[in-house]
Amino acid sequence: MRILLFRGDGVIEPWVREFAALMPQVETVAWKEGAALPPCDYAVVWSPTPGLLDQLAHVRAIFLMGAGVDALLKLGNALPPVPIVRLGDAGMGVQMAEYVSHAVLRYYRHFDDYEQQARHGVWDPLPLTPKEEFAVGIMGLGRLGLPVVEAMRLFGFPVRGWSRTPKDIPGVECFHGEEGLEPFLRATRVLVCMLPLTPETANLLDRHRLGKLQPGAFLINVSRGAILAEPDLMTLIRSGHIAGATLDVFRHEPLPAPHPFWNEPRISITPHISALTVRHDAVLQIADKIAKLESGQPVDDIVDRDLGY
Repeated sequence: MRILLFRGDGVIEPWVREFAALMPQVETVAWKEGAALPPCDYAVVWSPTPGLLDQLAHVRAIFLMGAGVDALLKLGNALPPVPIVRLGDAGMGVQMAEYVSHAVLRYYRHFDDYEQQARHGVWDPLPLTPKEEFAVGIMGLGRLGLPVVEAMRLFGFPVRGWSRTPKDIPGVECFHGEEGLEPFLRATRVLVCMLPLTPETANLLDRHRLGKLQPGAFLINVSRGAILAEPDLMTLIRSGHIAGATLDVFRHEPLPAPHPFWNEPRISITPHISALTVRHDAVLQIADKIAKLESGQPVDDIVDRDLGY
């Protein structure tokens, strides 16, 4: 068996070593732009380029090195008609819960305000909002969203959830579909975006929808930057309707130096690190799924190309 490996950032050697350790009977080959390789049985990729398409033409399945699929699906109908398999959790769910919990608590407990006060030698305890008035709304209730739901419930926040289709999650007030979006937003004090990027979610968080959040709301985006209309967020922060935001993903990455987000103190920026792939766990998962495909067993996490995730 031969497996093709490719990452858009070129960091491929650690993956070669993991596959060699866990699947020593398998040959792995790393593809570089312009290279011709012998036919491969499977491909494991991240942020592929169009030049990779010829190499994918004969594989039996394409595996992703992360949870998001938009970078691959943008290649459209040029992709071969084989299963595309995303990672499940692979260690990312706990990281996402950690990141969101930190951002929510930093806003709720006024830690940004205390940091500013400390710089000016001010000792001034600030009042806390009762938790029952501080609902956390989570958009996206999939495999990575559920650990965030549980973390917010553990801290005692009321949790709202919104998804494309109906969900029933104990202890969570769930909304779904276009008809459920406005009441979900109006009931939310902290909005956590965990949606996949699809044609339907691109620019979903625009001035119209973000404006329906409660006054003084806070935004956390850990999904994809293109879901957020960035100029609209700036407008709403400057007007005071949105108190601030923690953003881990952006329309253009790395975030360009002249971008206004860098100079807005009410926006916290991190470089797309909210949930990093745990490589060992990812390779274990991919190896298990390849074994199932080879034996004709069903495999989880196959991407629905029509839905985009």
